[in-house]
Amino acid sequence: MEQTGQRARRFDLLFYLVSLLFAAATAVFSEFYGYRVWGNLASVGYLLATALTGLALVSRTPPTVFAGLLRSRWTPIAVAGLLGGIVPLLVLVFRRAPDFVWGPWPWSFPAQPEVWVVERSADLLLDNGTPYPDLSLLDRPAHPDDYTPYGPSMTVLGLPRALLGDAALTDARVAFAVASVLIIVLAFAVLGWPRVPVAAAQLAAISPLTLLTMTVAGDDLPVIALIVLAVALVHRGRPGWAGVVCAVVVTMKLTALPALVVLAVAVLAYRGGRRGLAIFLGTTVAASAVIVVPVLLVDPASFAEHVILYPAGLGQAGSPARSPLPGHLIAGLGPVGHALSLALLATAACAIVAWLFLRPPRDPADATLRIATGLGAAIILAPATRWGYLIYPLALLGAMIGFASVGGTTPGRRRTDRTTAGPTDELVANPDTRGSQP
Repeated sequence: MEQTGQRARRFDLLFYLVSLLFAAATAVFSEFYGYRVWGNLASVGYLLATALTGLALVSRTPPTVFAGLLRSRWTPIAVAGLLGGIVPLLVLVFRRAPDFVWGPWPWSFPAQPEVWVVERSADLLLDNGTPYPDLSLLDRPAHPDDYTPYGPSMTVLGLPRALLGDAALTDARVAFAVASVLIIVLAFAVLGWPRVPVAAAQLAAISPLTLLTMTVAGDDLPVIALIVLAVALVHRGRPGWAGVVCAVVVTMKLTALPALVVLAVAVLAYRGGRRGLAIFLGTTVAASAVIVVPVLLVDPASFAEHVILYPAGLGQAGSPARSPLPGHLIAGLGPVGHALSLALLATAACAIVAWLFLRPPRDPADATLRIATGLGAAIILAPATRWGYLIYPLALLGAMIGFASVGGTTPGRRRTDRTTAGPTDELVANPDTRGSQP
């Protein structure tokens, strides 16, 4: 047991060292103000987490309450989360005062454009009945910042600022973070409050991509949280509610569409069969219509321009998503390279679909792995992409580790993990059967 604990701490040490290097490099080399603020504070958090883990590896002091707290693997997680997430978020939302004069784009931004785009969409929804401005009314060419490339559900998280005015705590990043935490708490309640493995918390909650995203943008966090909640609901055999959650997440970001496909197959394979699939898809379509149709009727052309054409690269302005990932690098070689990147993306999609249907997911960890793989392949191979989107596969891999600790759920398969009753419990309940046990 001691050797297993030491091996786990060595993994922790490696995780915090890599995170420290990432944060320090961000602090020194990033051109963005918000990124540098995060990098400086997160570097301290990851440095302390590294030191605590290293001390726990070499310490041989007798256990006391204080020493036990310091040796706990959860203490570095708390330190990194506080100094790498909560503190820089508060610094930036309070720095973004109403009288703050932004410097040259984008070096002095205390928030990434995603934040004020969502807040602007809420203002537009209240004023015009649609979060999508009519770009034909502009007296200049459209710019990427003129777009609202989100579904109507995302607009809800901009309402605090639209309704309560400019203040630190009405910043959309606060709404993103609070909503994500509440959704994850709900997922835990659905699952019966399982224990969380340390590795799951590290990858999903305090990795540099998660904390940086939470600090400077945050719009991807509720999308990931809703995917986790949908997986939990499918796991518990509630396809109707899972369909409602999928409708919300897909009408936030079309990025979540692969999750809908995986969960549909999972429902069909092990949680409800054809009837469950009909309920799942029916509630997804119905809830999506309730969310989208009112906005769509106000201005169908603007909805299509912002939500469909622009993310597909067919809008009036080009996407700024040009991180040097393989798909973008290949596409940059010219028309042949662009065609090749699309072919690689299509090949990866076909391979994942074949994997999905030939070996359907049989438990929540398996379903989460398929979602993470699909999103990861799309992000890496897409011609237009951002490295920040890698938060999706990384956080979902953390969720997969968490779901794996819950146990399998295939009907007819007996669970024997420590969270459920085993043969010993049956003997206690019915002692007369002790002599008949094999």
